[in-house]
Amino acid sequence: MFYYLLKYVLLGPLLRLVFRPRIEGLEHVPSTGAAIVAGNHLSFSDHFLMPAVLKRRITFLAKAEYFTGPGIRGRLVATFFRSAGQIPVDRSGKDAGQAAIREGLGVLSKDELLGIYPEGTRSHDGRLYKGKVGVAVMALRAGVPVVPCAMIGTFEAQPPGRKIPRFHPVKIRFGKPLDFSRYAGMEGEKAILRAITDEIMYAILTLSEQEYVDRYAAVVKAEEAEQAAERERRFPRMPLS
Repeated sequence: MFYYLLKYVLLGPLLRLVFRPRIEGLEHVPSTGAAIVAGNHLSFSDHFLMPAVLKRRITFLAKAEYFTGPGIRGRLVATFFRSAGQIPVDRSGKDAGQAAIREGLGVLSKDELLGIYPEGTRSHDGRLYKGKVGVAVMALRAGVPVVPCAMIGTFEAQPPGRKIPRFHPVKIRFGKPLDFSRYAGMEGEKAILRAITDEIMYAILTLSEQEYVDRYAAVVKAEEAEQAAERERRFPRMPLS
């Protein structure tokens, strides 16, 4: 009930006012049955903007840190995310990917829409990065179509680190559903999973027209953070007198 209160009364109208979203290809999202909506991830607002424009409820896999904050504020944030249709997934440790797959398959088993960002994290520079194969595993195990989606303009409206979004128009494009039934029973084949994931990412790329980087975003982020730390060690800032 709170999900629909957020969507139609509290949050949805505000998001439409701030972002003025233009929607393309909404007819490609199945009106019934399970499906995966796989999109690029440019902004914190993506979690809420896509559900606001869809006619059906969609559940996203979200990082567990959103649900584990301390104190009253942390509990309120966790309650908000759960009410908004987010499921916490611990992204640390070797079993993180399997946990995400289990949670995603649970959503799909109820004939619901599952939202997922194959990149695994937000883009820190607006480019599209290599997708992780979990989306392919879920598509094959559940036997469901994958609808590619592109968020355009949300990076400019609310880039990483900006808490309050700017008034900026965005566009949300949905592509034709991708059918991978020809690979049924082959979810144990690494080459097949990679091929499916790359096909999904290419569909997102075609819709978003972003620059593509054939590396994982988390790896690039870590490298850039390390380089920044090294520069700080070598050239520390002098205190202002």
